[in-house]
Amino acid sequence: MKDLRRVAVITGSSRGVGAATARLFAQKHYHVVINYTKSEKEAQAVQADCEALGAETLLCRADVSEDKDCRRMADETVARWGRIDALVNNAATTKFCALDDLEGLTKQDFLTIYNTNLVGPYQMIRAVAPHMKKIGKGAVVNIASTAGLTGNGSSVAYCASKGALITMTKSLALALSPEIRINAVCPGFIQGEWLRGGMGRENYEKAKKHLDATLPLRKTATPEMIAPTILYFIEDAGLVTGETLVLDSGSHLGSKITVSSRRASTPRTTP
Repeated sequence: MKDLRRVAVITGSSRGVGAATARLFAQKHYHVVINYTKSEKEAQAVQADCEALGAETLLCRADVSEDKDCRRMADETVARWGRIDALVNNAATTKFCALDDLEGLTKQDFLTIYNTNLVGPYQMIRAVAPHMKKIGKGAVVNIASTAGLTGNGSSVAYCASKGALITMTKSLALALSPEIRINAVCPGFIQGEWLRGGMGRENYEKAKKHLDATLPLRKTATPEMIAPTILYFIEDAGLVTGETLVLDSGSHLGSKITVSSRRASTPRTTP
């Protein structure tokens, strides 16, 4: 009998949001491509988890900033299963640098960050698009960031790359319709080693404690909290394309303002 399972390619899926998404897709009966560049042991652990959930997997070492790697990953996926139904562009990089440290970023820092965070998703979409169009439909989710909306993040270059990714989501959603839907999600603070390593453990714990106490929803995200929204855009949002959804526990709303319930008196005027 022909295997009718859908196939998802998830870049940067050896850890964090990518790993959580791979596990969720495996649970939902997808075959999964697990992509990594350096973290082979972590990727193998994710692969074992997905296969324990009943999925077939393809472990693919590839650098999304290299077009030949993107095309190879798409070709190997189609050679294995004959189709690509979903793409999650999660692979990303940054350089932690205070926003006001203008000497802390070089031209090469910008190029390195843009090559992975913006050019990489473009090249991956270009590589999978013919295969999605061949089966008549496909869905892409780009993992952006609230940094791309607010300008506040790990570095100016990172913020700019994520803002550009949001704009590119709209452009390609228009260009590749009607067969392919493309949307973006913008997480805020995500618990995990990526931020802990970049911020330093003490600063990370301090920021997490503050956010857990002050965010409107009083909780910071885990990768497992982000993954279901990614799945939603792939499976359920059939009328949605070119959209960006913020996942930040309401951080973008600001803090609550307490207003007295006492009715304000209206000054009387003398005619």
